[in-house]
Amino acid sequence: MTEQSEWRFSDDRGQLATAARRPERVLAYVQAGATLWGLGIRPQGIFGSDHDGPDPDRAKTGTLPLDEVEYVGAGSALDVERLLRGAPDLVVAVSYGGGHVYGLPPETAKPLEERVPVVVLDVSQARTFGEIGERFAELARSLGAEDRADADADLDAARERLRAIAAAGPAGARRVVALSPAGPDQAHVARPRMWPELRVLTELGVAVVEPPEGPGANWSTLGRAEAFALRPEVILTDIRAHAAPLDELRGSDARSTPVVPWNPEPLYGPRDHARFLGLVADALEG
Repeated sequence: MTEQSEWRFSDDRGQLATAARRPERVLAYVQAGATLWGLGIRPQGIFGSDHDGPDPDRAKTGTLPLDEVEYVGAGSALDVERLLRGAPDLVVAVSYGGGHVYGLPPETAKPLEERVPVVVLDVSQARTFGEIGERFAELARSLGAEDRADADADLDAARERLRAIAAAGPAGARRVVALSPAGPDQAHVARPRMWPELRVLTELGVAVVEPPEGPGANWSTLGRAEAFALRPEVILTDIRAHAAPLDELRGSDARSTPVVPWNPEPLYGPRDHARFLGLVADALEG
């Protein structure tokens, strides 16, 4: 593709986004923008979801250079004019199924798409982590990013290290609980089969604990005592801004339990994923 040729990309809704030339001013949902940055594409701006506030959530932004990438806001603060004020020539959003644009209500998403190409990538539990990552990589390549063999090699090495630790014996068998603290008395414990990144851990042999059956498709909401009755030996804790601090939940108990910072809205670039796997490996060995 030359710089002057038409740009085309079919998104995960089956909709074809087109532009007269390759887009250069990308506005993206924060998760998508941080992932694209890790793949070699710098977005012009990012926006958040209803969980976010007037400032970007640093747990979600990865290594994005926030002094160069504008954060345009989140939730009810967003309307079409605010989203378009930087004159983006492409918007990249994510969906958790059904093609719905996460973070933007239909009354904003529809008129936005009438004025600028919109690409929506499915990050739901229906896909594997690798499938989602490849879709982001395809989009990044279409926007001019180059393949990075060294990043893929880092990810392969991180996967093999974690697989070896999990297979080696007692350290690898340590019980891992992924949760989002909700204050001193309650925690949302992740159902690992519902989270692509957690499924990677189980596929590599990590003992990620399944909480009890009950209401809640992605999370099981448990009282403090119930959560710790799962006997976590490693805790993956939600570090997004709207989650409560882990220390508030566990108080003076279990302070020696290794803790891994976990963003349930992960970045899908190979280096970002390798970094997370490395932290889990360190905690199991520790």
